[in-house]
Amino acid sequence: MTDMSERPAPEKPLVADAAPEAVDDRRARRNVLALVAAQAILGAQMPVNFILGGLAGQILAPDKCLATLPISLIVLGSMLSAPAISGLMGRRGRRVGFLTGAAGGAAGATLCALGLMFDSFALFLAGALCTGVYMSAQGFYRFAAADTASDAFRPKAISWVMAGGLAAAILGPQLVKLTADAMAPVPFAGAYAAVAALNILGAPLFLLLDIPRPRPRADAPRGRPIGALLRDPRILTPMICAMVSYALMNLVMTSTPLAVVGCGFGASDAADIVSAHVLAMFAPSFFTGALIARFGETRIIALGLLLLAGAGAAALAGVELSNFYLALVLLGLGWNFGYIGATSMLAGAHAPEERARVQGLNDFAVFGMVTLASLASGGLMNCVGGDPQTGWSAVNLAMIPFLTLAGGALIWFALRRPAA
Repeated sequence: MTDMSERPAPEKPLVADAAPEAVDDRRARRNVLALVAAQAILGAQMPVNFILGGLAGQILAPDKCLATLPISLIVLGSMLSAPAISGLMGRRGRRVGFLTGAAGGAAGATLCALGLMFDSFALFLAGALCTGVYMSAQGFYRFAAADTASDAFRPKAISWVMAGGLAAAILGPQLVKLTADAMAPVPFAGAYAAVAALNILGAPLFLLLDIPRPRPRADAPRGRPIGALLRDPRILTPMICAMVSYALMNLVMTSTPLAVVGCGFGASDAADIVSAHVLAMFAPSFFTGALIARFGETRIIALGLLLLAGAGAAALAGVELSNFYLALVLLGLGWNFGYIGATSMLAGAHAPEERARVQGLNDFAVFGMVTLASLASGGLMNCVGGDPQTGWSAVNLAMIPFLTLAGGALIWFALRRPAA
């Protein structure tokens, strides 16, 4: 009887003692440092892809309505690979999954560079699809940060890893400016070659991770089936809010370089606006976790949705540079609060044995919605109204039904929670 009572003590002490949690969080903090560095270095390729994807598409595509198809295929590749990457991590651990993502990023950037060199839209699209493997793996950085963290440290761990994108926001657009013409007369090929190098140089960071590989026992619980998971409001609500936050961010950001250039400004202006946007996406992450701990996920997600609505209003108010900057900064802030809040809510809503299933399902749904948004973005921008200003207005008006969906889901969750 004595042994039985003492055995669980290291995991759940019966008295208030912070030492075990402190030990666990020291390991979590080391993992967070590695993930922050990966987010900063490897994550810099995502601004490059989103700045240049539509512009390169306009050069290579046979129809301008297909200009943003490369960005759509990046997200489609992410959606299709999310369940496989999640399953791979469930069987082999986070490190193997993240190294697979870096390999996909390097291969995708190489194919994009070759597509530009050989004037092949098909080859460029194949590279974009491969890049989606990296984007999918990057999406799991935030979940990996929570794996070894205590309940108290989990929101901060997630938000700190997301804060690594702040460095990526600075590095990515500057990389475009430094390397876009490095392989002249082929535009943008140098930037994609630099992205391939980023993946190769950044991959060893994952060797520093200390996250135990899952070792399921034969008698271990299998967790709920997918249908039961989706009927759980604690899982369905953050999934909907994450889908809408990410999809609307992508919808507007994908069209931004085309709108900025189409309204008479330069590609460097578009890069600076996207840089400000990505800074706004990640800079609040230094305190988003603390805000979640103080006010709760529901309020932070609601704030994110309100900021996304403000972004649409600013964009519809005019097409001066100041409008673009304000809209894209609000868009980034809204994404940060909505997406990190939803991630934190979801991370605490499932059992350990359900982790791979829930996270794979979540990212499949999120990137599925983002794929539709990026496809719609190009069509609305280039094929509605006949001029860039009308197309830009159509893009931002399209936010309304999605914000209504997420807002309704959040209100429903908040009203039913006290009864539950």
